[in-house]
Amino acid sequence: MNLFLCDLAVLLSRAVQLYTILLFVYAIVSWFPDLRRGRWVYYLASIIEPVLNPIRRVIPPIGGLDIAFLVLLLILQFVVIRGLFSLQVNACVQIF
Repeated sequence: MNLFLCDLAVLLSRAVQLYTILLFVYAIVSWFPDLRRGRWVYYLASIIEPVLNPIRRVIPPIGGLDIAFLVLLLILQFVVIRGLFSLQVNACVQIF
């Protein structure tokens, strides 16, 4: 059972890392209008926007500055990554 939890924690940790990278790519693309061409931007938006929209409903843009990106990044880094790290340590490290 611990091996399954260990593999699951590693997989979820990698997924969160990949999502964080995609989040940064989406932020950079939003700064440069010339990069918004192409179908890949729509696919990227379809992955990122459904997560950002509920945060935007709770915390609307302040003075034209959308802080939903920062809130999501903080949630991912401080809550999810720490929880997954704790799960990895508990499931993957064997005490002899």
